[in-house]
Amino acid sequence: MANNIEIKELLDAGVHFGHLTRKWNPNMAPYIYMERNGIHVINLYKTAAKIEEATEALKKIVASGKKVLFVATKKQAKDVVAEKAKSVKMPYITERWPGGMLTNFVTIRKAVKKMSSIDKMKKDGTFDTLSKREKLHVERMREKLEKNLGSIADMQRLPAALFVVDTLREHIAVKEAQKLNIPIFAMVDTNSDPREVDFPIPANDDASKSIEKVLSYFTEAINEGLASRTAEANKENNSNE
Repeated sequence: MANNIEIKELLDAGVHFGHLTRKWNPNMAPYIYMERNGIHVINLYKTAAKIEEATEALKKIVASGKKVLFVATKKQAKDVVAEKAKSVKMPYITERWPGGMLTNFVTIRKAVKKMSSIDKMKKDGTFDTLSKREKLHVERMREKLEKNLGSIADMQRLPAALFVVDTLREHIAVKEAQKLNIPIFAMVDTNSDPREVDFPIPANDDASKSIEKVLSYFTEAINEGLASRTAEANKENNSNE
């Protein structure tokens, strides 16, 4: 994994572009290489080192059979994150973060079950017995639930980790994870505070190309973790035969 991180690839993807110097967070100083035309430039060697460290940790979490919840609601990130999370069968939030998603998980699960019960109504014919107005109400409710929570429908328990793009924007998600001691992996730009997360990745979190590049390393690590878990399960099955 570590050897796959090419500085040139990070450079080509624009991972090094930070924010305007006047918008910086001083706690990002260790990860800043220089200032150019009033913009901070991120040290990509530090980024690569942080990616290596974080992907190894994430791989272990996934290999133990646990889920990672991806969070990114900003326009430049949502489609990329949804696609990457789906590719490794992990839950994700790319619409509005539902307050209490983690700290009040029981209520969120009830909302997801409501979605399932509507689907069941359609299958067993109960839905057909409703009036036109009731059907419309149920359909709208189902659409709203699907939009906000459909991507976490298979998440039966709290995630073992969060992967966040833009900690400033997703500050509520970060706070909830902190409260529950859920490890946070995050892309942190020069305007963010890396101390808020367990595994900060200094990187441009405003460009979809940069986000996609960084995420590709993490989805690769997740795939390795899943493969490791499958191999371990097969080994156990063979020894029990």
